[in-house]
Amino acid sequence: MAFGYDPVGEHVAVKVVCTNKKAYHDYTIESEIEAGLQLLGSEVKSLRAGKANLRDGFAKIKNNEVFIQRVHISPYSHATYDAPDPVRERKVLLKKREILKLVGKIQERGYSLIPLKMYFNERGKAKVILGLAKGKKLYDKRESLKKKDTDREIDRAMLKYR
Repeated sequence: MAFGYDPVGEHVAVKVVCTNKKAYHDYTIESEIEAGLQLLGSEVKSLRAGKANLRDGFAKIKNNEVFIQRVHISPYSHATYDAPDPVRERKVLLKKREILKLVGKIQERGYSLIPLKMYFNERGKAKVILGLAKGKKLYDKRESLKKKDTDREIDRAMLKYR
């Protein structure tokens, strides 16, 4: 399934490298933004092999630039020399207007930028989807787990009667 944008306007990935399932459990995602990444050649090769982890990642804004931190991209096994640090800080490529909008939101109490998905688009460019997220309390997590379980039970019951 190749895509750019479907009729609804959602981003659709050609090859998903990794997703951050923990983010959906720990945070309430208010909005999402698609951005490019500034990577080295061996990091791109490693991403194509699917060797990345977003679990502990987050994004910071420094001097009106966005940087993604603690995203683990394993060193490429066939790189000849100078493998970069797997958890190095990487620049996120966004337009100035988008960054200024994010700065306003992040200054509000409790908001943070979390990487949700990393993928390659139809043109072969590495992209990341950042989510503007607000941390969930323990009771919110329990409530969302309970809702997920009841939805699953309802779906099972509906399948029986079809």
